[in-house]
Amino acid sequence: MATRYTDEFRRDAVRIATTSGLTRPQAASDLGVGLSTLNKWVQKHQHDDLMSGPHEDVEKENERLRKEVRLLREEREVLKKAAIFFAGQSR
Repeated sequence: MATRYTDEFRRDAVRIATTSGLTRPQAASDLGVGLSTLNKWVQKHQHDDLMSGPHEDVEKENERLRKEVRLLREEREVLKKAAIFFAGQSR
């Protein structure tokens, strides 16, 4: 009886096989799948977006960076106004 793997497992296996730096035989052995099976999955999914799926960490980081950019822009505007004010005071 053949083992059925979930789509998530297959996607993760393809990601590991293509980005981990391991050889395909090493990756297949570590994942507990046959080399030919892993090669078929990689061939089938080589054009898929490897980042498809949940991106919670990336989304959280993007939100944090957006807040930081907003804060830095506000601070820059305050500094511009202060520079203009003090430039006028020295005359």
